[in-house]
Amino acid sequence: MRHQLKWTFSMAFIVITSFSLAQNNDVVFEALNESNQWKHAFNDNGIKDWTEQWTLDGLIATVENSKEGMHFKAGPEYKNDAHHAVLWTKQSFTGDIKIEYDYTRTDNATKYVNILYIQATGDEEGVYEKDIFKWSKLREVPAMRTYFENMNVFHISYSAFGNSENSFHYVRARKYPKPDDKLFDITQIEPSYDRQGFFKSGQLYHITAVKTNNHLFFKMESKDGVKLFHWNISNIDPVTEGRIGLRQMYTRSSVYKNFKIYSK
Repeated sequence: MRHQLKWTFSMAFIVITSFSLAQNNDVVFEALNESNQWKHAFNDNGIKDWTEQWTLDGLIATVENSKEGMHFKAGPEYKNDAHHAVLWTKQSFTGDIKIEYDYTRTDNATKYVNILYIQATGDEEGVYEKDIFKWSKLREVPAMRTYFENMNVFHISYSAFGNSENSFHYVRARKYPKPDDKLFDITQIEPSYDRQGFFKSGQLYHITAVKTNNHLFFKMESKDGVKLFHWNISNIDPVTEGRIGLRQMYTRSSVYKNFKIYSK
């Protein structure tokens, strides 16, 4: 009986602690999100010519503007690296950053992810200069390895896998570059939000991402409700400047609209 009570109290403590941390994350996010220190640094409603403010990695992908927004489509061929695609802001951003946009998934793929890259620079090893535009030719085939081995950047993957709530899906954060002698998993920042953050095809979501020295947040809002994801990055090598990127892995497509970036 005594052991059962100990186990019950331990489980209750874990539940209460987790609830308290979630509440605290909500408070921290709202304080950061509503701060009057943010300065509007970038705006694209998705309707005008995308080439004015973005550049594309990948020769097969397409980007089309309409009143619905910027429709970004990776190539259709599964497991062909040439069919990956990444859109980069031409502008670079320094310091704390907040990113907001409207997102609608337009594919029915059952694998692979979308990725938000936050402040990418080259790792300055060999040809991979700090300014990633100086080696964009090396990304005409946008293989994932070229990015995670040679860039200093935060990565948030979302709209991951499956197209039903019963399938496996997740929201995860990573920090590049991957050390040469390590597996890709070393880039992952805990926690991994498994079976959380499901994105329905054809449904509008509002995304807000905030990065500071200590916190990385990703918030998704839709008619189904609100979910907030948080990672403590206080002990991770900092990312302080760079461009914002949107990756569509092969077979994936999405519409982006009202894309805004704020910095401090």
